[in-house]
Amino acid sequence: MLEPDQQITCIDCGGRAFLLTRPREDGVWEDGDIVAYRCEDCLDRWDLVLEDDDPTDY
Repeated sequence: MLEPDQQITCIDCGGRAFLLTRPREDGVWEDGDIVAYRCEDCLDRWDLVLEDDDPTDY
């Protein structure tokens, strides 16, 4: 099942960036969904596209 990380490393400052985006009402994340993160140190926002890393997961 595809699910974004709750925390990533900020690309600018190396701090912790936390997931802002909530899942749909059905709780399902899909390939191509856009998720947003906010860094707790520099306050930068990162918008990332979810991609299914496992090509055998059909």
